Amino acid sequence: MAYVQTVLSIRRFEMKVLMINGSCNENGCTFTALSEVAGVLHDEGIETEIIQLGKGAYKDCIGCGACHKMKNNRCVFDDDIINRIIEKAEQADGFVFGSPVYYAHPSARLLAVLDRVFYAGSRVFAFKPGAAVVSSRRAGTTASLDVINKYFTIARMPVVSSTYWNNVHGSRSEEVTEDKEGLQTMRNLGRNMAWALKCIDNAKKNGLAAPQNESGARTNFIR
Repeated sequence: MAYVQTVLSIRRFEMKVLMINGSCNENGCTFTALSEVAGVLHDEGIETEIIQLGKGAYKDCIGCGACHKMKNNRCVFDDDIINRIIEKAEQADGFVFGSPVYYAHPSARLLAVLDRVFYAGSRVFAFKPGAAVVSSRRAGTTASLDVINKYFTIARMPVVSSTYWNNVHGSRSEEVTEDKEGLQTMRNLGRNMAWALKCIDNAKKNGLAAPQNESGARTNFIR
C-alpha cells in the first residue's frame, strides 16, 4: 500500500522523530499540528518524518501471536504499511502520533495500525520518548490523548508532555492556524521532545544504560 512521507531535512541529523498522521485528510488539522511540532524539532537539529495513513483500510490485530513466535518484531501480515513502520521505528529516536477526534476517541485507522505495530514490534519502541497529538472541533481531546498514551506506557516509553494537553482545535487547517494557544502547545511539545532526546543521548554517551526490567510474571484473575 502506498503512503506519503514528508521529510524535513536540509542537513545531516544525529536524531530522528517518526510521526504518524492518523487522519484520512493528509493536509488537515492533525497534519497542521504535527507540522508545528516538526518545525521546532527541525530547528533543534532533529530530523522528522511524517507517515500519512491516508484513506486506505487497515486490518486490525487478530491476536494470533504469530509475531511473537517468529521473534523478529514483525507482523505476520506483510501486505500493508505495518512492517514498514516497524522498520522505520527501529531507526527512530522518538515518536509523535497524531489523530483527529471523532467520537471522543482517536481514529479507528490509527488504532488498528498502532495495535499491530506495538503488538508485533514493541521492543523497538522501548525507552524511546513518545507523544500524542490530537485535533478536534470541540471536545473529546483528553479522552483521545489517554488512549494513545497507553501505547507508550505499556512499551516502556517516556511520555513527553507540553504546557497544556497536546491538542489543537478547528474544523479545517485554516482554523487550527488561528488557535494560538494550541500552536504554542505544539511548539513547546517540540522543545520538550528535543530536550528529552538530547538528555537520553547524553546519558548513553556517558554510559548510563536503560534499566533491565523483570518479566515472566502473569496473573490470571479468573480462578
